[in-house]
Amino acid sequence: MDRKWLPLNALRAFEAAGNLLSFTAAANKLTVAQSAVSRHVIVLEQFLGVPLFERRPQQLLLTEAGKHLLPVVTKSFDRIDQALGEIIREKGTPKRVLKVFLPPTFAHQLAIPILRDFRAEQPDITLEIASKPSNSPQDGDPDVAVVYNQPEVSNSILDLLWMVKLTILCTPQVAAQLESSDVGAFLTGNDLLHVKLDNRPRHEFWEMYVRLIGRPDIRVDRGLVFDTAQLAVQYALAGAGIALVDPILFKDEIAAGKLVMPFETQLDDGYGYYLATHPEDLNNEAVALFRSWLIRRFAGAHLDEPRSLGI
Repeated sequence: MDRKWLPLNALRAFEAAGNLLSFTAAANKLTVAQSAVSRHVIVLEQFLGVPLFERRPQQLLLTEAGKHLLPVVTKSFDRIDQALGEIIREKGTPKRVLKVFLPPTFAHQLAIPILRDFRAEQPDITLEIASKPSNSPQDGDPDVAVVYNQPEVSNSILDLLWMVKLTILCTPQVAAQLESSDVGAFLTGNDLLHVKLDNRPRHEFWEMYVRLIGRPDIRVDRGLVFDTAQLAVQYALAGAGIALVDPILFKDEIAAGKLVMPFETQLDDGYGYYLATHPEDLNNEAVALFRSWLIRRFAGAHLDEPRSLGI
């Protein structure tokens, strides 16, 4: 589409009406007449050839087309507003700021220790790191994000860093309790440390593990539940319990002898770590530089997996 035909005023009217679900409220926000907002939306609908709103008595609803368009328009205006604000604040020479979301355990265990390398390579790019999602509109969407998820169709570009394989980690002292490779007695005799994922049963991964080793009779609905793998492993490092986690995240602790992998068995839970980038941001130099750097650092991470004790 030739950008000279983009109906910017109509998009502004649609964005306000779509967020407020009211032509009147949108008109008040934009300080224009209600009829002007309605007319702009009609022009946009005629331009697209589809309705964006379902107009009911005393109610305005987005159609499927409207639901698809609204977040794109809102984000685009947010990014324009952000860029204009940066130019004004920096008096014409804005800094390149990159907003990055990282899961807490990934950030603490892997990313934070090496981000100085990226800073050394790209000192003119300012990184804003977040380790938990924010619902504040002032924060805006991250430019890039590392996500822990199953493979899925997405509007974002997803670069696989590695597929997760869960295994048991514990301290050498706890592993010393293991006698004659009796995994059943070992699991029964120690607290099981669970990592809870949203919308997943809290004991699901341990249930998958005991089925994998042919011991579905072992009770796994016990122990402690944590919201991050880092917390579960911190508890294990205190000398209590066994964690079922991704060893790549804790390879330094394994290399230092603080944690061991008593069994070779690894559970493919179907999840992986992905770098998510918005397609429209691929031409952003800062995004492209960070994306290529992170892929180089982490893609193929499974090749450096720590080894188990071989039991």
